[in-house]
Amino acid sequence: MTQTRYDQRVRVFVEIHGGAHDWQEAETCFDRHGWPVREAHPAGQGPLGPALEHDPDSRVYEIEVRLFGVAKGSDRGAADRVRKVLRSARLEGYVRRAEPLARDRQLYPHWRIVGAAHRRPGRQPAWRRRFVRVAMRLGRHDAGGFVSGAPRQALRLARAAAPPDAGRPAPAVRPLDGRWRESAPYKREEQLQRRVHRLVLWALLSAGALTLASAARAVTWWFWIPVALLGAYGAVRTGRELSGEGRRFEGVVLALLCVLMFAALGTGLLDRDGRAWTPRRTVMTAVVVAVIAGLWLLVRQWTWGEWVAWAVPLVVTLAVSAFVAAGSVLHALYAEGLSLAPDDLDIPPVWQALAAVKLLVMLSLVMIVPAWWGFAKHRHHSYATPGDGTNIILNVGLFLAMFAGAGIQAWESADAAVDRTTAAAVRGDDPPSYFGVAPEWTCVRPVVPADDLPGEGPRLQPDTPYLSFGVSGETAVLWDPATREPVKLPANQVWLRPAGSGKAPCATGRD
Repeated sequence: MTQTRYDQRVRVFVEIHGGAHDWQEAETCFDRHGWPVREAHPAGQGPLGPALEHDPDSRVYEIEVRLFGVAKGSDRGAADRVRKVLRSARLEGYVRRAEPLARDRQLYPHWRIVGAAHRRPGRQPAWRRRFVRVAMRLGRHDAGGFVSGAPRQALRLARAAAPPDAGRPAPAVRPLDGRWRESAPYKREEQLQRRVHRLVLWALLSAGALTLASAARAVTWWFWIPVALLGAYGAVRTGRELSGEGRRFEGVVLALLCVLMFAALGTGLLDRDGRAWTPRRTVMTAVVVAVIAGLWLLVRQWTWGEWVAWAVPLVVTLAVSAFVAAGSVLHALYAEGLSLAPDDLDIPPVWQALAAVKLLVMLSLVMIVPAWWGFAKHRHHSYATPGDGTNIILNVGLFLAMFAGAGIQAWESADAAVDRTTAAAVRGDDPPSYFGVAPEWTCVRPVVPADDLPGEGPRLQPDTPYLSFGVSGETAVLWDPATREPVKLPANQVWLRPAGSGKAPCATGRD
């Protein structure tokens, strides 16, 4: 089974002992993992030559290991993969040498072939030459061909397939991008992408540190300012590498504009209301983005053997999100804090979805462990290569710890909302809403004799305003700020009227 998707190619020389039978089994292992065998020589011959001792029972295979991840450290990562595959197959094999194969593509200029029918013999007026030049740039005289290469090479490529005709001028080319101004060797595609990513990351680091410095105390202000300067320096240095020789200034200007734009976003200069990023928002955004990136790096190179060890956190997260879709955990914790049942709160689906998003952001911290594993595999760390045993107890313990941390955050969010609601109720002020739960001051008057009024909670006081959480089914859900207990009454036996506030008593007479 050949691996069709990969990032790096590494040439590895593997010495296999044991004779023809083990050689055949090793070739089967290489083919099963998608590692093509380039050559095979007896030990002591071939590219490694006399570096290895001659052994009739040993053979040196030159294979091409294809793997995901960065180029740095890919040789060590490929050697670890081969070593663990041979160990799992119980073969006596040794990785003698590994070297990455650099195959980064050059970004040649692109050209369009221009026909020669518009050319006329003799000298033409200046206005006509200018008109022809503009029309050629707009594609008016394109012949329909495309070539790529250096300027002179592109011209030769355009004329290579043209039939020789002494009576007509040869075709020309017009540029389709600005790379024709560069001098060879041209930029490398993957190298350019890596530098652009580093530029953005350095600029974001500078903006995030500047945001934290603007909101930090004087004690920590001295720490974040050097971090912001370090990010700006890294962005400028990376931007300088983006441009070619003699055009360093363009990359530096681009890097400075990127840093200034992110800094303006973080400090609120580009916001209509002037709101800057809060430290909590900045840190949470960085954590969520890092978790998503790490999970993507992990999933894109997953093998079936790793699903058992690392798919559990994703399955648990999806199960929790499905549970949130049925009923919000945050709403349930909020109701529990007010001694209410989750069914007592009639929450619109939109607010349930928003509460689910809030909870999933908290639960995203649980995924820090597999996200870290994804970054480790992408960087070819030896403990993260496939085939290495994982400490299941440690992983489960870390997962439970992160899950407990997310649960504590959810509990603190709901508990803080309950404290704000009860504090406002004691003062008689309008309580704040919490993901669609908006309690209102309400005057309650029974339409039946008070002794015949059924319900739950303290005895109804018609002259006292209550907090109303709406009507759930056929029950009016109220909350008494004096006793801090819920009051549940039949909705068809009481008359509810909005109250201005909780500070003034309700009128008990009939209107």
